[in-house]
Amino acid sequence: MRRIAVLSVSALLVLVAPPLYLLLDLAVVGRLGGHELAALGVGTLVLATISTQLTFLSYGTTARSARLFGAGDRVGAVREGVQATWVALGVGVVLIILAYPLAPVAMGALVGSGEDGAAEVVDEATRWLRIAMFGVPLILASMAGNGWMRGVQETRRPVLFVLCGLSFGAVGVVGLVHGLGWFPRLGLTGSAVANVVGQSITGALFVGRLVGESRRGDTPLPLRPDWSIIAAQLLMARDLILRSLSFQVCFVSATAVAARFGIAAVAAHQVAVQVWDFLSLLLDSVAIAAQALVGAALGAGATGVAVTVARRVTVVAVAIAVAVAVVFAVGAGMIPGVFTHDAEVRDAMAVPWWFLVGMLPIAAVVFALDGVLLGAGDVVFLRKATMFSALCGFLPLIWLSLVFGWGLAGIWSGLVALMVLRLVLVVGRVLGGRWQRVGADAVT
Repeated sequence: MRRIAVLSVSALLVLVAPPLYLLLDLAVVGRLGGHELAALGVGTLVLATISTQLTFLSYGTTARSARLFGAGDRVGAVREGVQATWVALGVGVVLIILAYPLAPVAMGALVGSGEDGAAEVVDEATRWLRIAMFGVPLILASMAGNGWMRGVQETRRPVLFVLCGLSFGAVGVVGLVHGLGWFPRLGLTGSAVANVVGQSITGALFVGRLVGESRRGDTPLPLRPDWSIIAAQLLMARDLILRSLSFQVCFVSATAVAARFGIAAVAAHQVAVQVWDFLSLLLDSVAIAAQALVGAALGAGATGVAVTVARRVTVVAVAIAVAVAVVFAVGAGMIPGVFTHDAEVRDAMAVPWWFLVGMLPIAAVVFALDGVLLGAGDVVFLRKATMFSALCGFLPLIWLSLVFGWGLAGIWSGLVALMVLRLVLVVGRVLGGRWQRVGADAVT
């Protein structure tokens, strides 16, 4: 239980630090005006989407590194980190090259052209994104660094690296946006520059740690690309990206349908989704602990330990979810008021709020066992299970909700159906035992 707690807390701190930095960035830029705030919003949306789709750099690397670490091959575990970092830097460079010509197109599609000032928002967002994209290679390198360091169960340094980079970024955004002290006043551009500086510092610390780790022992670990390992990592990446895309399709569809039911409905839905996103970070931290511990156990051939970890992380996740659900149930009449003073929106929030409360214990089991199966490298199954749940559970209910006017109740019924189907599938998989493949090379 202690290792689960240590790994979970470390992962949670790393997961929540970027959203907290974004809140500061929004607060600082918001004082410039509505156009700048809107531009920052759509720019950060693009960066967040990129990060979401490339989580294989952390999750996939954790699974592969943990296997090798558990088998006693720390050098091999670090080698996975080296190759994942090459993938991160390569993908990051490609994204920078694509950003310059495609940024105006992407911003135009997100902002539209029907509102007054839309052209100005597009121009500001394009300029912000073109600068911020220069930090992407090291953002992705940080994800790879988190992956291999979780795999070898190193918990302290990742937190320090992330907090160090974001601290410099926070000072930069406060100073550069408004020109405080000896900083020049750059406006929205200052936000992008601070973002690049902060993310680059974090990424450089992870890369530096990787280089230092590679020089341990009598025989230094080569830092050149190993195409066989990279190919295996990209194969796992395919399944993780498709799994992630399935989630994106579900939540984008939910927002699109909610918008058809009026402003109050879409506002209430978005608040509930934001609360869900925060709670998912809490549950995801437990899942990350499961990835590292299960991967290490199976790498060592200790299937009994892996099963014990699966059981314990599930208990921990459910306990957390039930505690949060109780708080949210008791505070159902008060907590929504923290997000809005609009009576109509608060009334509309009552529907998704109770769905969210009821869904939390189910989600806890799903997140915990997802982490177990990710740690086991069972990503092909996870991809198929997620896509099946989306196609057969969520999407039919979401579109029926639109056709028959079921409103937010129909939308959130679809989200519950998605979660219940995933619950049935992952529980069946874990109980069936087919994920218990031992050895350092058993990752699919």
